[in-house]
Amino acid sequence: MNDTLTRYAQAKIDALAERSLTRRTIPTHRLDGVWVERGGRRLVSFSCNDYLGLTHHPAVKAAAVAAIGLYGAGAGASRLITGDHPLLSELEVRLAGLKGCEAACVFGSGYLANLGIIPTFVGPGDLVLVDELAHACLWAGARLSGAQVLGFRHNDMDDLSAQLTAHRPATGRALVATDGVFSMDGDIAPLDQISRIAQAHDAWLMVDDAHGLGVLGEGLGVAALFPGAHIDLQMGTLSKALGGYGAYVCATAPVIAFLKMRARTLVYTTGLPPACAAAALAALDVIAAEPDRVAAPVAKARRFTTALNLPEAQSAIVPIVLGASETALAAAAALEDQGFLVAPIRPPTVPEGTGRLRVAFTAGHPDEAVDCLAEAVRPWLAR
Repeated sequence: MNDTLTRYAQAKIDALAERSLTRRTIPTHRLDGVWVERGGRRLVSFSCNDYLGLTHHPAVKAAAVAAIGLYGAGAGASRLITGDHPLLSELEVRLAGLKGCEAACVFGSGYLANLGIIPTFVGPGDLVLVDELAHACLWAGARLSGAQVLGFRHNDMDDLSAQLTAHRPATGRALVATDGVFSMDGDIAPLDQISRIAQAHDAWLMVDDAHGLGVLGEGLGVAALFPGAHIDLQMGTLSKALGGYGAYVCATAPVIAFLKMRARTLVYTTGLPPACAAAALAALDVIAAEPDRVAAPVAKARRFTTALNLPEAQSAIVPIVLGASETALAAAAALEDQGFLVAPIRPPTVPEGTGRLRVAFTAGHPDEAVDCLAEAVRPWLAR
């Protein structure tokens, strides 16, 4: 049998193995917002984006169950056919109000959202500038658009300004895309400065706030930290602090109306299941009612960075950059032996030579667990 596809795949796997870059899925039972069961062991997880512990919140689960009872397990079709069940409109109104926008559009996932949004508004002859450390789906959406795609140095406003000056097309459109909170570094984009530069060059600004909603700005997201910033497209997910699945973008009413007509990842895919929309609505209720829960993840992260004399955490994410992929793997294995699940992050998710532990803090982490993790990590920092 001349199976060239299998030989190709095996050769690629072997090449990745030589660089300690192979990956595999590992069945993991999340018991609650903090504890997981993996390989027959209970571990304290510091590797989950369920920042507020809402995946297991009784009200969130009850809302999802009730929605299945009323509407069924799935949407049944594209939203433009019969898949636009009533909970989607309710959720969009709620999200738009939360973000101070006229309207919102819910997508099936964050990746689908960014693959659909960017090509809807820019194309050949246009320019997209993306922060070099922005999430892969922003890059993918930009490249799918057919526009000229350039990266600017991470959070470097001089470079952003220079690139817009040099490359902004005279007759085309320009879009600047950035994460709000950078998922692998935990730092925050200076949206006030980016907004001023974008407006000075007649460029639109799109912000992916996946890791800010429910955690920063008293739960409103990273844009609330920069009240003067003009953000044309406020995108985020329902799968991090809200504990469920799906994504959204908020903007003016005409922008959202056009998206619903032309975004291919909305037009040509089944709508978000009713249970996911109901869970998100219930999660937003919890966020509005429990400010202490909202403040807790960043407080836990800052307790950790203070204990290790690291720069103060800006978000619920703290990177421990160790360098080589082999070192990151060894550190993660050692921590797992001590009862902690802290996933190692390696290229291509992060740049070469910056293999790391990505520590994610949640509202449910006991202070003693944070302190114990800090002591377990300390020897690796000393290296």
